[in-house]
Amino acid sequence: MTYRLTRIVRTLTSEVHLAWDGDVRVAQIDIHYGPDVIHATMILERDMTREEIDGLIEQVDRDVVASYLQDYERENLLVNVFRGEEVLATSDEDLQDEDEPEGADW
Repeated sequence: MTYRLTRIVRTLTSEVHLAWDGDVRVAQIDIHYGPDVIHATMILERDMTREEIDGLIEQVDRDVVASYLQDYERENLLVNVFRGEEVLATSDEDLQDEDEPEGADW
């Protein structure tokens, strides 16, 4: 399976991508480029088989990492995979516009 990857943030040494299966978001991938290693954290938002996870890692490696650093050693890409869900997306602007409701536990 091929996922649609969209970059939402890029800095000089890192980037964040979302992986989509059609219009369903399936993962967020945070990639950090160090001088000797590339470290990625992948947060899955649905259950995936090991083969699907491996395929997504290979796609990120091929379509994102290799295009950024063409001559890196494959074994220098370290990926940690977690399963989770987004609970809240907020910004400083959101916090300024709303008062926290009484009894909120976050």
